Amino acid sequence: MLLPASPVRPGNLDDELNGFIVDQTISHIGHRFYRYFSERLRDTSRLDFNLVVRERPSARWGSLIWVEYEQRTVYRSFLAPNTAQLQTVAYAAADQVKETVIRRRLEILLQDTTDMERDEL
Repeated sequence: MLLPASPVRPGNLDDELNGFIVDQTISHIGHRFYRYFSERLRDTSRLDFNLVVRERPSARWGSLIWVEYEQRTVYRSFLAPNTAQLQTVAYAAADQVKETVIRRRLEILLQDTTDMERDEL
């Protein structure tokens, strides 16, 4: 029995996977930071880039959190163990990272790379 072929319709552009935010945090506060950070980025940008959120926890000093874009650190901060305003800090970090990524992309577009490849500069 043959079924009629249905026309293939392109999916909604919002359904595509564009970018990832990789969670490499360890502690509870690091996971909470990641959750708020990624929530803010998904709400305010197209997220067509990849980021890695890393953490180095310390019982005495809190957690060192940093965010990498294209293997370069674009955000770094210490979070105290009892940070009450974690959502505000994570939202500010997301806004700062988004601006840094946009600035970095513009720099790449404006570089004169006629003689050398971009990675050779």
